Amino acid sequence: MTGSAAPTPPPDTVDFGYERVARDEKAGRVRAVFDSVASRYDVMNDLMSFGIHRLWKRFLLSQTGLRPGQRALDVAGGTGDITLGMAQQVGSTGLVVLSDINAEMLRQGRDRLLDQGVVGNVEFSLANAEQLPFADQSFDCVTIAFGLRNVTDKAAALASMYRVLKPGGQLLILEFSKPVTPGLGPIYDTYSFSVLPTLGRLVAGDADSYRYLAESIRMFPDQNALADMMRTAGFDAVRYHNLTGGIVALHRGWRY
Repeated sequence: MTGSAAPTPPPDTVDFGYERVARDEKAGRVRAVFDSVASRYDVMNDLMSFGIHRLWKRFLLSQTGLRPGQRALDVAGGTGDITLGMAQQVGSTGLVVLSDINAEMLRQGRDRLLDQGVVGNVEFSLANAEQLPFADQSFDCVTIAFGLRNVTDKAAALASMYRVLKPGGQLLILEFSKPVTPGLGPIYDTYSFSVLPTLGRLVAGDADSYRYLAESIRMFPDQNALADMMRTAGFDAVRYHNLTGGIVALHRGWRY
């Protein structure tokens, strides 16, 4: 009697919100989400956060330490909020590269910056955060705002961002995190899973993408776990600042 064949092991999977998908499928699923919401992305950000996302991004920009003539990289830069601010900081003699894996989001960012007259010191790159197509030690500052949670291999992305930083350069990660203010969690959960999908349906015609947004936030590492991941990738002097009761956190790390 022959023994039965061993069951085929399940494919390598990763989280896509609360769903598990094959590792090689996540990037495409995320791309579809942002293809769907790109044209209404900025409007939805204002509605979802009551405009507070502008303050979070302003705080990030206040921490870059960039000076005229320096070079910066905005990973998953989308519609260009952070790129715009850094372009002003580095001036006409500096350079900011806006990169994103999603071509439609990158187009939105390019058009927005051109409309605001930002030319000459900004370049655009269709790029995967896990394999940034830039030379080692190319940038004085690297930022990623609300993009890391959508990356399939976050450790690879952190390593890639470390590689392109110059010695003395800084990585800033602005991302949704875990509320720390007592009593805020249940209110935030109700808002995330009831209000956000409804707004998405009414304004962007897409409730599912904003349901994914809420789920992806819950699956993202908390403040201390992300700090540990940054240290593992090689970053020094890692610290974080909780914003709006921990709904968002700004993580900072240096390459010494």
